[in-house]
Amino acid sequence: MCLMMLKTPWGWNLLNGLRTRNHGKKNSGKDHVFVLGKISWDFRRKNDDVSSWGTRFLELDQLQKSIKSLIERQPWHVNDIGIPHPTYFHPHLDDDIITWQLKIIRSNRTSLVSFAGAARPDAPQNIRSILINQCNNPGTNCRFLNCSSGGCDQPESVIELFMDSEFCLQPPGDSPTRKSVFDSLVSGCILVLFDPFTAYYQYPWHLPEDHSKYSVFIEQEEVRKMKVNIIEKLKKVPVREREDMRRYIVYELLPGLVYGDSNSQLEKFQDAFSITINNLLARVNKIE
Repeated sequence: MCLMMLKTPWGWNLLNGLRTRNHGKKNSGKDHVFVLGKISWDFRRKNDDVSSWGTRFLELDQLQKSIKSLIERQPWHVNDIGIPHPTYFHPHLDDDIITWQLKIIRSNRTSLVSFAGAARPDAPQNIRSILINQCNNPGTNCRFLNCSSGGCDQPESVIELFMDSEFCLQPPGDSPTRKSVFDSLVSGCILVLFDPFTAYYQYPWHLPEDHSKYSVFIEQEEVRKMKVNIIEKLKKVPVREREDMRRYIVYELLPGLVYGDSNSQLEKFQDAFSITINNLLARVNKIE
């Protein structure tokens, strides 16, 4: 316990502060919501080694009944709620979303596939290097933006890439989820996923259960064993099917994946924040 206090004094300060307030004692914390801007594993270290990564904040007994909103949840923790990574687009008015939708749907997509990321040479089981090699093969109609050399530091470079692409590769990195998933969707790019934990098990309030409406799934092991050529597989997706998926992404998903600006006046659309708050309120109101 003392080691935990040394690692995360802010966590204990927060819990001690809640204990001193009447509302902090109600419902055993079931109606409390913690919003954490990092992934669940960063707060679920399994030991007391203060030199290791992360903390044990979410492992504390006092937090087990509270709701935790995170950009990457652990699906087997029922009180972990996944919320979208913020993107570069923060609309102020409904018209901002409509204008963006029209721009995206009319975008001239000259590349079949793209990947923005970096290799993981120290992680031999990671499939990124294989994808990069396939993407860089001559004549593949695939664009690779190397994030290890600063190529992804400018939002314009990333969004331009995704707006130019039919499909966007989203392999896991240091953890299953990627901000790039939402940058791709907001750019109208069809996701290519290799791990169900990247999106399918993460965001039930913001993404549909039928993931075929917005993504193509390819098993990591198939890639790792060189049993599939990603580019050739994606070429076989009919153009009409791609268009239907893109329309669904742009008109059905996009508004609920972005966060309006701090003074947003959205009326027609619910953004990611509104969807999250409405679902949280509905859940809290069911507490007996």
